[in-house]
Amino acid sequence: MNNPLKLSDLNSLFKKYRKKNLRFKYPLLEDAFSNKDLFEAIKVIMSGQLTMSKKTLEFEKKFAKKIKSNYAVMVNSGSSANLLATFAACNPGRKNRFRKGDEALIPALCWPTSLWPLVQAGLKPKFVDVDPLTLNVRATDIIKKINKKTKVILLIHVLGNSTEIDLIYKVAKKKKIILIEDTCESLGATYNRKFLGTFGDFGTYSFYYSHQISSGEGGMVVCNRFDDYQLLLSMRAHGWSRNLKLQKNIEKYYPKLDKRFIFVNSGFNLRPTDITASIGNSQFSRLDKFISIRKKNREKIIKSLKKSKKWNNQYEFLKINKKVNPSFFGFPIIISEKYKHLKKRLLLKLENLGVESRPIISGNFLNQPAAKLYKFKQNPNSFPNSQIIEDRGFFIGLHTKPITNVNLQLLIKSLLLIDSLDKKS
Repeated sequence: MNNPLKLSDLNSLFKKYRKKNLRFKYPLLEDAFSNKDLFEAIKVIMSGQLTMSKKTLEFEKKFAKKIKSNYAVMVNSGSSANLLATFAACNPGRKNRFRKGDEALIPALCWPTSLWPLVQAGLKPKFVDVDPLTLNVRATDIIKKINKKTKVILLIHVLGNSTEIDLIYKVAKKKKIILIEDTCESLGATYNRKFLGTFGDFGTYSFYYSHQISSGEGGMVVCNRFDDYQLLLSMRAHGWSRNLKLQKNIEKYYPKLDKRFIFVNSGFNLRPTDITASIGNSQFSRLDKFISIRKKNREKIIKSLKKSKKWNNQYEFLKINKKVNPSFFGFPIIISEKYKHLKKRLLLKLENLGVESRPIISGNFLNQPAAKLYKFKQNPNSFPNSQIIEDRGFFIGLHTKPITNVNLQLLIKSLLLIDSLDKKS
């Protein structure tokens, strides 16, 4: 282009057309994207190279280096990351793989697309209850559930926290159980200074709108074995041989095939675009800053609640594993037993006052209609802690900018109205 695109030229346009969330005074995330993030996306659009290319590779290398994983493969969502990791783990090209009919352990507090790839790949899910204050499974509980049929552990690091991942990792390695870490809610969190998602065979991440970083949609799978990396690359794009290190050898053994279209495996189309990669890459540079600000905002909210004259232990807050350096994007809250009957009224009141909220993942997943459709044998009543989270839990957002006094007072006032709701019952 004769006149190079400049961020300064577009700032006035961004200001004119970017609209804030008008429905909520305090949404889950106030404004995910900076002008620079959007500018990076526009540069990609103007280049005409929208599909997966150099920007995606650049982000993958940067991501792997930051979290100290050997390899990273970007996909179009965190859900796709779980799908790809699961199907790579059972692929015939992998030596240690699971087979149809094997069992997989998974927390009862889970997101649908953490669970369904296991089912779709032919595994039988066995649910494990969680600790209601950490929101994560206890390592001892999941280890007790391991039997001869257990071939996979799908571990979910919930809302920036983790269980004793080192204990689970050691047992899984000894028993040759495939460990997949769903880290979609915990990007940047560490356990004993090692990033969550890098302990197991595969780690998955999400860059959805309100998460630690956002590319609008997008996700990542990480691994440390070269063979797994090659599997992920091929299966991400139709089972293609493109971009594989063995491409030349493959062409040699199949000289009659068009070398541009050789398919060496099963696969999907889970590719991201360079547009989302450019936004994610831009945001990733500010991950540490976002983590720090969110921690401070969380501390400020809790401190202000407990200092209020109206504080009467109405809520319990997330207990952080002492070995975890957490990475939050939401602020989970457990309503005290005394007030649990007021949850629906409280959430409606929060919404009316402009405070957005949502459930903690899906609650006890065994209560969901889809669990009944697939006739999971375990009884939802066997997971009392997951039920506590469903009955008494919710979360609000933690923003990537320091919380204003106006928003802080809105939250404190709104949350402490629960006593007045009780008086009206």
